[in-house]
Amino acid sequence: MHTNTEKGNSDSGKAQPVSVVTGGAGFLGSHLVDYLLDRGHQVIAIDNLITGRVENIAHRAGNENFKFIKQDVTQYIFLSEKIDYVWHFASPASPIDYAEFPIQTLKVGSLGTHKALGLAMKNRARFLLTSTSEVYGDPLRHPQSEDYWGNVNPVGPRACYDEAKRFAEAMTMAYHREHGLETRIVRIFNTYGPRMRLNDGRVVPTFISQALKKEPITLYGEGKQTRSFCYCSDLIEGIYRLMMSDYCYPVNIGNPDELSIRQFAELILELTGAQLELIHKDLPTDDPKQRRPDITKARSLLQWEPKVDLREGLRKTIEWFSSQPLREFDGGPTPK
Repeated sequence: MHTNTEKGNSDSGKAQPVSVVTGGAGFLGSHLVDYLLDRGHQVIAIDNLITGRVENIAHRAGNENFKFIKQDVTQYIFLSEKIDYVWHFASPASPIDYAEFPIQTLKVGSLGTHKALGLAMKNRARFLLTSTSEVYGDPLRHPQSEDYWGNVNPVGPRACYDEAKRFAEAMTMAYHREHGLETRIVRIFNTYGPRMRLNDGRVVPTFISQALKKEPITLYGEGKQTRSFCYCSDLIEGIYRLMMSDYCYPVNIGNPDELSIRQFAELILELTGAQLELIHKDLPTDDPKQRRPDITKARSLLQWEPKVDLREGLRKTIEWFSSQPLREFDGGPTPK
C-alpha cells in the first residue's frame, strides 16, 4: 500500500492539517467537507454556487474549523492560511449542467485547475484533481482501466466536460513533472447519494423524482445501456485514501457492479413501491453504452473497494429525497 502520513501545518506549529475544497458546496464537495472536518482538518470551501448549494454546508455554520468563500475559482485565489491540501472538486458535473453552462465548464476545467494548482504551488500543498470516467468517452474497452485512452468526441455536446477534464489531467501531470508538485488524480464513476439535486438530469435523481411524483419513468433507447453506481460515502473514502497515498497517476474510484438502466429503473420502482409506466425516448448524442470501472489499482494501491450495497444506498438516498421540501421537485431544466 502506498501511503504517506497526513501533513500538518508546520509553520503555525499546529498538527491540524488545512484543506481547501473547491466546489465545496456541491454534492460530492460537501460530503468531502464533512469527512475532513470529522477527521480534524481545518476546511476552507470555495464555491460560486452555480450548481452548488449553501444548504449542503449550512449545518457546518459556526464551526470554528470551517470557512466558506463564495468565489469563482477561475479567478485568482488568495488565502492567508498556510494550506496543506487542495482538493479540486469544482465543476458542473451532469449533462444538464454542462449543456446549460458549456463555457463555464471548460473554464473551470482549464482556468480553474490552473488557479487551484497555483494555490497548491504557493503553499507546496498536495493537490488532488477530481477527474471523471467521462475521459473514456463511449468506451470500446470494457471494463475501463486507467491505461485506456478513451473514445471521445472532441466536438460533441458532451465535449465541454470530457475535454475539460482531459485537459485538467494533462495540466496536473505537467505541474507534477515540471514543478515537482505532489499531485493525485481520481477518475470518478457514477456516484449517488443525499444532496444530489433532483433536477440535475442524472439517472438517479431523475428516476427517484419521477417515482416520488408518480410520473412515468423515462428510459432513453431501450434502457440497455449499463452503469455502475457507487454510494457517496464509499467514494469519499476512496478519494481520501488516494490523497494520502504517494501515487501520482490516475486511479478509478467507483463500484464495479454493473446493471442496465432498465434494471435500475425497476429497482427504483421496487424500493419506492411505485407502479409506473416505463416510457422510451431517443438516446442523447454520445451517451456511453457501457460504463464500468476496473478498480484493480484502487484495491491494490489503496486497499479500497466499495462497501455500501446498492439497495442500502438507494434506500438512504430515497429517504433523503423524500424529506426535501416539495419545491425541490419543481422547476429547473427538463432531465436529459
